[in-house]
Amino acid sequence: MQEFFDRPDPIPGRGEVLIRVDVAGVNPLDHLLRSGLVDGLDGGRVFPRVLGMEAAGTVLALGEDVNGLEVGDAVFGFALTGGGTYAETTVLSAPNTARIPDGLSATVAATLPVAGTTAVDVLDQLGLPAGATVLVNGVGGGVGLAVARLAIGRELRVIGVGSTAKREHAEGIGVWFIDYTAEDVAAAARDLVPGGFDAIVDLVGGTSLRTVAPLARNPLNVIAVGDMSVTDLGGRFVERRVDRENLERSARLALDGVLAPVITAVHPLSDAPAALATVENGHTSGKVIIKVA
Repeated sequence: MQEFFDRPDPIPGRGEVLIRVDVAGVNPLDHLLRSGLVDGLDGGRVFPRVLGMEAAGTVLALGEDVNGLEVGDAVFGFALTGGGTYAETTVLSAPNTARIPDGLSATVAATLPVAGTTAVDVLDQLGLPAGATVLVNGVGGGVGLAVARLAIGRELRVIGVGSTAKREHAEGIGVWFIDYTAEDVAAAARDLVPGGFDAIVDLVGGTSLRTVAPLARNPLNVIAVGDMSVTDLGGRFVERRVDRENLERSARLALDGVLAPVITAVHPLSDAPAALATVENGHTSGKVIIKVA
C-alpha cells in the first residue's frame, strides 16, 4: 500500500547530507524495494519507508565527516542510507552525491544517478572500439536510452530491442530498432548483423536475455544490468560505481549533450503513486521524474 504522511526533516548522520528535494527520479528498483524483493539497499529500513533512490536538490545541513560539499550547494545523488527521495526533504549519502555543475538543470541531474552512471559503467566495462556493434535489449527505458545514446557518442553501431511504443524515441537518437512485438528478435538481429554482435547489453533478463545472448560473438561481452543469471550463460553482470567521481563524469557527459535524457513524464509529488505505476508496468519510454519543489 502507498500513502502520504508527514514526517519531520531527517537528521543527517555521519557521511550524510540533508537536502531540499527539487526533483526525484523514478526507477524500477523503487517498486522492487516497495515489494520487499531487494535486501540490503535503501539502508535496509523496515516498512513503512519513503520510496525513491535518486534526487537533485539543495543542501540544507551536513552530518559529520562530510567532505567536498557545503550548505547551499545544488547537488544530485543517491539516497543509499534509506532516506527516500519522494519527499520534500531527504538525506543523501555524501560519498554518493556530487555538485550540479553550472549549466545543468536539476531536472537533468536527477536522471543521472541511476541511468547515467549505469550507462557509463556498462560501456566502460565493455571497452569497445569505435565501429563495434552493440545490441541493447530493452532500449526504450531510461537506462536503455542512456546506454544507447552514450554508445552512439562513442561511435558504436547500436541495434535496440523494444516494444512498438519505444520505437520513436529509440530511432530519434540513431538506434536501429527491432520491435519484439512484431518480429522474431533473433532472426531480425541476424539479418542486421549476420556475423554476430560485438556486445549485448541486457536490461530485461529472463527468457528475453536467453534469446539474445547467443547473438554475441563472445559470451563475455554479454552484460546484464538486472539479471545475475547472465553468468550462467558465460556473460557478466554490470560492475556498478556510484561514487562522486562517476556522478561528476555523468554530469559532464550530460553537459556535452551525450547523456541528454529522454524525459517522457513529469509528475508532481502529489501524483507519485501514478509516477511509480507508470514505471512499474514496464512499458514506459524514457525517464519518469517527480517535481517536488
